[in-house]
Amino acid sequence: MSYIGLFLSGAVLFLNSLMLLGKAEAKSVGIFNLFIGILQIIIPSYLMVAAGQNNWDLYNVAAIFLFGLTYLYVGVTLLKGLDGSGLGWFSLWVAIIAVVYTITSIIHFHDIVNALTWGMWAYLWFLFFLSNSLKKKIDTYIGLVAFVQSWVTLTIPALLYFLGVSNTPKITQVWTFVLSLAIVYFVVSLFKMKFSFKKENSGQEIQVI
Repeated sequence: MSYIGLFLSGAVLFLNSLMLLGKAEAKSVGIFNLFIGILQIIIPSYLMVAAGQNNWDLYNVAAIFLFGLTYLYVGVTLLKGLDGSGLGWFSLWVAIIAVVYTITSIIHFHDIVNALTWGMWAYLWFLFFLSNSLKKKIDTYIGLVAFVQSWVTLTIPALLYFLGVSNTPKITQVWTFVLSLAIVYFVVSLFKMKFSFKKENSGQEIQVI
């Protein structure tokens, strides 16, 4: 995925996370999703024509389409007030594709940072499936995951590339640690959410008795 695409995606995911956390209005965020979604359809379409047509060129361009189509779908869903089940099932499909990208990063490219990044994206898309299609009440948790990922998998990596330091061994080591720490945070937050949910249900049962 191009680093300009990463940069733009960071902005969208940041706003989407604030919307899920109740800090931003849905329709205004939906407009921005549409704007960036359209750009991330136009850009890879141009790259597909301008770049070589070998399988790895298409592989990299396809990744941009995954984000662009997601943002377009989110934008239309928010603006039109549509049921999110279709978006959820689409997110599941993208999550499966993201797992393939994760495995490919490990086996073919031997790139642990890219593998961790794609694994985190796969997890986020899967959460959108749980929320929109299975109607799980996890918007706050998704908001936290999206907020963290908007910075550590998108915005900051793009800025590091623009500054010309993204591929240095030291940055690779540091970013492997940062991404691993973020994953630990997601797991701990998930367990805390489950514990709080069980505690609330237990309290309700006592009140009923």
